[in-house]
Amino acid sequence: MKLGNVLIPVTDLDEAIAFYGLPVKFRDGDRFAALDGGGVTVALAGPAEHVTASAAPSYKVDDVTRTVAEMAGRGAEVVRAPEAGPHETRAVLRDPSGNVFVLYSPL
Repeated sequence: MKLGNVLIPVTDLDEAIAFYGLPVKFRDGDRFAALDGGGVTVALAGPAEHVTASAAPSYKVDDVTRTVAEMAGRGAEVVRAPEAGPHETRAVLRDPSGNVFVLYSPL
C-alpha cells in the first residue's frame, strides 16, 4: 500500500483547477483531474465522482477487496464497499480514530 493521492471533492472542476494552480497531469471532463503536487498527486473529484464528503488520503493497493478485508480486521469501518469507478476499483473506509481514507486499484 502506498499513498497515491490526496482526494479533494469539489463542486466546480474548472474553478478548483484554477484555484490550486498546479499543473494538470490528467483530466476526465468534469469528473476528475489529477494535479501535480510535486511529489504527491492532488486529485480533484467533481460532483459525479464524490466518494467522500471531505478531503481524504487515497492509497493505491494491488487488490482492493483483499485490502478492505485486512483493514477491517484491524478495526477499520467500511463506509463504501469496493465498487468499480470509471478508472479504478475503490472503497472508502474509516480508521479507528474516525478519519476517512480511500483504497483504490487502477482497472
